[in-house]
Amino acid sequence: MSKLISINVAAAQTLRCLDGQEVRSGIAKRPVQGPIALNPMGLAGDEQVDLSVHGGLSKAVYAYPQEHYAFWQTVRAQAGAAAWGETLPPGSLGENLTLTGLLESQVWVGDVLRFAAAELIVSEPRQPCFKFNAVMGFNKAAKLMSESGWCGFYLAVKTGGSLQAGESFELLPGPRDVSIPELFRARMRR
Repeated sequence: MSKLISINVAAAQTLRCLDGQEVRSGIAKRPVQGPIALNPMGLAGDEQVDLSVHGGLSKAVYAYPQEHYAFWQTVRAQAGAAAWGETLPPGSLGENLTLTGLLESQVWVGDVLRFAAAELIVSEPRQPCFKFNAVMGFNKAAKLMSESGWCGFYLAVKTGGSLQAGESFELLPGPRDVSIPELFRARMRR
């Protein structure tokens, strides 16, 4: 069964990158209590800064599988960016929705995630950038995401409404022309 573990939002803030550069970003998401309103541009309380990478109608919401969290906790410890056994709270990978029971390999562009009071359409995979390195705390994080294919996926809002952490959802197959892993690999080869 697929389930929404956590809803995560952030206000834009200054992010200090590993090279010392400072940029405005909304990547530092934190869990919020719900229900949380969802409209065509995303979740209430979530500020989107760079719409070329997250935001707008086609990338209103970013979802990430909780199943990959153990990997990121381990590689952060190996890189010296975290202590062994330190857990990452939901939202740590910059995602709005921390999901369980739905991996990238099971998702295709055009699939619909149907919740009790909203529907979201899978639009594309996430492409990691230097901001991901900054929040993970080591320079090879984006490269590891590229190599593993554990990228999560963006969602457009089909039917606005609200979402509640802990609720189950259903995956309704779309046209099944292009899978998230296929599109991710194609984009990362550029």
